[in-house]
This record gives sequence, structure tokens and C-alpha cells, in this order.
Amino acid sequence: MERNIRKFAWISLVFVYLVITAGSIVRMTGSGMGCPDWPKCFGYTIPPTDAEQVMWEEGRDFRRGQMIVHEVEYAGKMQERLLRARMHFTSGERFDEQNWEVFTRHDYTTFNATHTWIEFINRLIGALTGIPVLILFVISFIFSMRTRNWSYFLLAAAVLFMLGFEAWLGKLVVDGNLIPGSITIHMFGSMVLVVLLLLIIRKSRGNKQAVHKRTRGLLLATFSLTIIQILLGTQVREEVDVIAKSGIDRSDWIAQLPIIFEVHRSFSWVLLILTATWLFYAAREKWLIREQFLAGALMAFQILAGVILTYAGMPQFLQPAHLVAGILLFGVFWSAALKVSTRTV
Repeated sequence: MERNIRKFAWISLVFVYLVITAGSIVRMTGSGMGCPDWPKCFGYTIPPTDAEQVMWEEGRDFRRGQMIVHEVEYAGKMQERLLRARMHFTSGERFDEQNWEVFTRHDYTTFNATHTWIEFINRLIGALTGIPVLILFVISFIFSMRTRNWSYFLLAAAVLFMLGFEAWLGKLVVDGNLIPGSITIHMFGSMVLVVLLLLIIRKSRGNKQAVHKRTRGLLLATFSLTIIQILLGTQVREEVDVIAKSGIDRSDWIAQLPIIFEVHRSFSWVLLILTATWLFYAAREKWLIREQFLAGALMAFQILAGVILTYAGMPQFLQPAHLVAGILLFGVFWSAALKVSTRTV
């Protein structure tokens, strides 16, 4: 049963990284409001694919909760509103206001089929993540009932809770039209999920390795700085979103970023030095070969990506890759830290 616990923890971890990847693509493409409501999308279970599906039309059946983008004249100007059907009805020859209510949670009224489906796929992956997490929770509960050891169950329950929290926070992000601070919290929640799932995986294996206290100290320092770097990076990303909305040319975005970008860039070189030093001493002790290889490769990619983003006009495709690689590096360092025995040599 412990093998099954480990298996579903790994599956859940893969899905969490898929959610992070999908979320970063949503950010890259600006599709965060592709679905203006939650959990449905324009009131549909399967989102619309054409603008006509979100417009009023004579003689059309509308279901309760279905949404349309409708123009109305206000102060001599035509303005678009997002309306939601109050009930099931068939539209007549003229538009009847009484059949509709204004969607007031935000004022976003744009329909873009590409953005809608990118956001929908992001939500779908998030929903599918719940399946292995729920199975993990059930198996952990059965195992804990049999062994009277509740550690697996408590960790699995924490994973299930955090996944629910992430879904709830995603709803708040949409309802608030991408509230700046909540996006960083959303990322932090994903990191907590990675921490919990790797704890379950490591606990199911049990074996640890004693290392020199210097090597262990370098690893913990590198891991801590990685957390700071990721959180700084999400703040930089939010500033980039603000600049992007202002209409400034992409090649000039870097020049417009505040001091937090300089801090993030400076810390990346400190992180590189710490990682290289840890890799040197870890290699001398011949331990964690897989983690050493992954950490070295991911760190090299991060530095290269950071340089390209800074000096090549911030190419769009590199933004999600830079973020996902950072979370992968975080996971590698945490996995390595869990393998280190507290009995240092």
C-alpha cells in the first residue's frame, strides 16, 4: 500500500507541475480572463468557440446562467455589458432587459475564443489533478486506519486542502479581474503542494544519507534563496503584466521595470554561486547524483533564459519556461534536502 501511496503522490506531483505550466501559458498569452465566470465559462460547461454564441439573437433558447456580451447606449455612447440569463427562456423579437441581469463581479466584457479555450484547458487540468489527489487521500486513510500511523493521512489531507484552496483562490482571481497580489499567493500555494507531495514520496522511501554539515548548510541556503527568487520573480511578472497593458513596446519593457527586477537579477547570480558551490562539494561526497545533474541543468537554463529575457526584448515563449524551470529547481532542491540525514558528518 505504501507503493500505491508513493505512485499516486508522483502522479499528483506531475499534475501539479502541469497546472503550473498551463497557468504560466495563461499568463504569457494574457488569457486569464478568457472565462469571466467560475467554475463555468460564459455560463457554459463546455465553453463557446464563436462570438455568436455570446451574443443575443432572436428566437434563441437561453439557459439560466448563460452569459452574453451586449451593447447598450449610455450617455450617447455604445458600451458593452456582460449579462447573465435570469432563467430559461426563448428570446423574442426584441431584447428584453427583464430576462437578464448585469454581471457585477468585474467589468471585463471581451470574448476571445483562443483565450477562452486556453483558460478552460488550464481549469480542466486543475480539475483532473483532483482525481489522483483524492485517490491518494483515500489510500492514505485506509493505510493509516490499518497501521494507526496517521502521518500519511495528515499529509494527504493537507494536499487535498491546498488543492481546494488553490481552486477557491482561482475563483477569487477571476472574480477580481486578476487581482495583483492574489496571483503571487496562487503561485505560493502551488509550491506548498510540491513540498507536501515530495514529503509523502520521501517518507514512503525512508532511506536518508549522512553528509558533511557544510554540504547540508549550502543545500539549505540554496533552497531558501530559491524560494525568495521565485517569489521575487512572480512580483516581477505582475509588474510586466501592468506594463504590457499600458501598450509599451515589448522591447522596452525591461527599462520600465521597477527596482525589484534589479534585486531579482542580482539574486540570480548569488543563487548561481551557491548552487555551483553545493554541486562541487556534493560531487566530492558522491551523493544525490540525479539531483546534482537536474539542479545543474536547470540552473544553467535559468541563467541563460534570464539573460535572453533581459537583453533580447523578453521573448514571449521564454516567460512560462523560465517560471516552470524555477519551480522544478525548487522541487529538486527540496527533494535533495529531504534525502539528507540530520545526522551530519
